[in-house]
This record gives sequence, structure tokens and C-alpha cells, in this order.
Amino acid sequence: MSAGTRRTLRSVPLYVVVWLVGAVMVTPLLYAFVSGFKSTGQLSRNTFGLPSPWVTSNYTDVLASGSFWRMLGASTLIAVGTTVLTVGAAALAAFAFARFAFRGREVLFTLFTVGLMFPFAVAILPLFVLLRTFGLLDNPWGVILPQAAFGLPMTVVILRGFFREIPGELEEAATLDGCSAFAFFWRILLPMARPALGTVSILAVVGSWNNFLLPLLVFSEQTWWTIPIGVQQFQGQYGTDIARVFAYLVLAMLPALAFYAVAERQLIGGITMGATKG
Repeated sequence: MSAGTRRTLRSVPLYVVVWLVGAVMVTPLLYAFVSGFKSTGQLSRNTFGLPSPWVTSNYTDVLASGSFWRMLGASTLIAVGTTVLTVGAAALAAFAFARFAFRGREVLFTLFTVGLMFPFAVAILPLFVLLRTFGLLDNPWGVILPQAAFGLPMTVVILRGFFREIPGELEEAATLDGCSAFAFFWRILLPMARPALGTVSILAVVGSWNNFLLPLLVFSEQTWWTIPIGVQQFQGQYGTDIARVFAYLVLAMLPALAFYAVAERQLIGGITMGATKG
């Protein structure tokens, strides 16, 4: 590469690159949204143009479907339950790993980190047998508990790093004032680690919302089907009506996109603080 070319590349503002990357990411979503207002015939004749006329029934039919709202509620309940259980258990474990010195601490922590390398697909068969033994098939706890277990390693690793950065002098001062270890954890440590808790909560919600394989394994009845399963079933039912499938996909993505838009600042703040402390 010549010196002139390098100078030209350096002169390109960073925000231009950001806009280009953003356009590449947003274009498929925008295309799916607009395509949802077309008929299948319009998609065949006019793939990239605007709808003419605009077919709103693709979206309204999905919104009027009780099954869509039932799956939305199931996904929300499972995501919230998974997040509360994962973050709560991981916070206590990370507190012990970060603030207490005991024999075998690093060995036990290493076991958690090994869990990061354990693929979920390997555990499908033994997990199914275990859930059947405990009667957790067709039960939301059959999804919440495994998701929380597989989410613990990453959450513990992240929270432990934040907890270790809290000055020891602060804990000593709290102890001198008569604060117990749990009181220090609950009243002082958790509020100070709010960015980290927000970050791992967002990761847990998104991971649960996008999980397809585990709900498919656990739920045979439609009562607790989640949004990813609904997308698959809808595609199988209306595979020839591509425009309606586009509409369903867009509506299925909207809750996750809305949640991320609201929590984006918290996620970026937690990641930035972690990078600064690291």
C-alpha cells in the first residue's frame, strides 16, 4: 500500500466507517420490515421496491393472534426467571470468590471457568433424561434452571472481576461499624456494582430470549412455547406466504430490539467500566 493511500485512509473520518457498518446491519431489518407490508406476489414482482398497495393485514393478523401473545408472555417469564436466578446465584458466588480467602478457592473458580468451554449441545441427552426424571418436561422450570446453570460461568467471571476492584479499606470500615459480610454485600457492594449487574442481566435476558434448542427439547405442548419456537412453527405453517413470515419475524424481533435500545447505555457503561478497571 502506497503512502498516499495510507494518508487517504487515515483522512476518512471514523464516523463514516461507523455509519457504513450501521447501514450494513440495519438494511436487512429494514428490508424485512418493508417486505412485511407486501403480498407474496408483490415480493416476486417488486423485490426491493416499496409496497403498492401496503398490506397491513400481515402485521394485524399476527397481532390479533392469541398464540403470538402467549408465546411472548412465555418468553418474557422465562427470560426474567432465568435472569433473576442467574444473577442472584452468580453474585453470591462471585462475592465469595472475590472477598473470601479459603482453601481450594482458585480450583473451584477454575471449575466455573471450565464451564465456559462446555458446549450446550453435548448435554442435550443427559439433560433431557434428568429433566424427565424430575418431572420438569413441559414446565418452565425445565428451561429456567438449565439456562441459569449454563449462564453461571460467564456471569461469575464478570462479577468477580468487578467485586475484586472494590477497595478492601471500604469493607474494613464497614466491618468496624458493625456491618456483617452479607450486609456489606447487600448494602454496599451490590449498589457499587450496578453497572456490572446491569451488563450480566442484559446478557442473560438476550441469551434466554434467543434460546431455541432448550425450549424445543422441553416443551411438547404449545402452552409454554417461546418466540423462537413460534417463528419455526409459523415458517412451517406459512412457508409459501413469505410476506407474512417477514411480518412475523419483525414482530418477534421487536421486543428484543426495544429492550436492547432501552438497556444499551447500561450495557456499554458496564463494559466500559470493566475495561477501565481491567
